[in-house]
Amino acid sequence: MEKFIDLRSDTVTKPSKGMLDAMLSAKVGDDVFGEDPSVNTLEQRTANLFGKEAGLFCPSGTMTNQVAIKAHTQPGDELICDTHAHIYINEGGGIAFNSGVQVRLLPGDQGRIAAKQVAENINPSFDWLPRTSLVCLENTVNRAGGSYYSLRSIQEISEVCKKNNLKLHLDGARIFNALTETGDSPMETAKYFDSVSICFSKGLGCPVGSVLIGDKEFIKKARRVRKVFGGGMRQAGFLAAAGIYALDNNIKRLKEDHLRAKKIAAVLEKAPYVESLLPVTTNIIIFTLKSKITSKEFISKLSKKGVQGIGFGPSMVRFVTHLDFDNAMLMKTLEALKLLS
Repeated sequence: MEKFIDLRSDTVTKPSKGMLDAMLSAKVGDDVFGEDPSVNTLEQRTANLFGKEAGLFCPSGTMTNQVAIKAHTQPGDELICDTHAHIYINEGGGIAFNSGVQVRLLPGDQGRIAAKQVAENINPSFDWLPRTSLVCLENTVNRAGGSYYSLRSIQEISEVCKKNNLKLHLDGARIFNALTETGDSPMETAKYFDSVSICFSKGLGCPVGSVLIGDKEFIKKARRVRKVFGGGMRQAGFLAAAGIYALDNNIKRLKEDHLRAKKIAAVLEKAPYVESLLPVTTNIIIFTLKSKITSKEFISKLSKKGVQGIGFGPSMVRFVTHLDFDNAMLMKTLEALKLLS
């Protein structure tokens, strides 16, 4: 049977031969004791790349986000984020469960909130109101079609946070996809944040892992939280070695994913079964189907042509391009989408 072309997510990638070789030859130790050289290297390299003092390797981006929220807040606090935020929608209610924090949701522009909105939603210091303590941004925004923030917008939000003594966290699950398009450097972007979560198992093609970065005191606190959450790993260097390989080999090629996504979007824009399509700027394509067909029906028909997508609601579908999706697969996907017409 012919292998499916899998566009459900960029998390479906398999380690390349080069990455597997790096993993097999990794130098390892006990990371809970701080003795895994590969983990230490990945943490420090990632921190240095973004101009931060220290890093913390975790199994997932959900954990790095949730550790950061716990480390930045106290129970009963309130954080501010967009209605589409992954930390709110896709992390299992972790904000409430792990940190006892409530959420102020803001309707942004394609998942991107503005400084004015943040300023208008900071609670006064009355006894009967929760203390606003944290703002969380996502870059790129998964559920908004891979949209990204401009550096100017980030700077403006940072200024509001500093003025009001709020911490600013970035869910940078696909931060390298954003930087590929903006041309900003990692340091230029990260300097406005108190903490940044960087995922290696999406566009960078690693099997597991994310790194949380910040100053030394924050990471010291975060490390304790990671342990409480069950995230302390032992010979994790086999996984960290994949991240080191990804930093060296898999960042520059992200532009290829974006170009392929735009080619898919060009076909969908003309497809008679598509009602609307979110702007495609990185590697995520989200479109709404016309009322005659549900996302479940569409995905079923498409899978019979060898292509997999994922439903994002009753009539919405998402595709995500990635490093295991090549030009030959792109041509087959475009043909399949045209045949559905």
